[in-house]
Amino acid sequence: MTSEFAIAVHTLVFLNHKGDCQSSEKIAENVCTNPARVRKILVKLRKAGLVRTKEGNGGGYYFQGEAENATLAQICEAVEEVPITVSKKTGDPDMNCQIASGMAGIMDEIYEEMNGLCIKQLEGITLADIDRKVFEK
Repeated sequence: MTSEFAIAVHTLVFLNHKGDCQSSEKIAENVCTNPARVRKILVKLRKAGLVRTKEGNGGGYYFQGEAENATLAQICEAVEEVPITVSKKTGDPDMNCQIASGMAGIMDEIYEEMNGLCIKQLEGITLADIDRKVFEK
């Protein structure tokens, strides 16, 4: 999983907590990253209906919806993340060896199952849950 997911969650918790429009610069300052990177993620969150924009003076981005209903699975989907990805597969499907030719497919099945379990776990965590954890400290 890339940092886009963490940035998206942080951004939405921040916007929800603030309860008003925030500029990408203000969001980026809180997330501790570049405003252009935040805007790239905000485009995806807007497309998913998690944020809205307001034009003009005092404009910016604001959280759309209820924090109790926004799950981390929805955010993961919005930023097009796959929890477990593999950059290199082992073996060769064309090799004359059952291990070498079969391993990639078997590992893909395992990763797919793990991703399903991760998404199921993320479905049970809301932005409100994250907000509560932040302010418990």
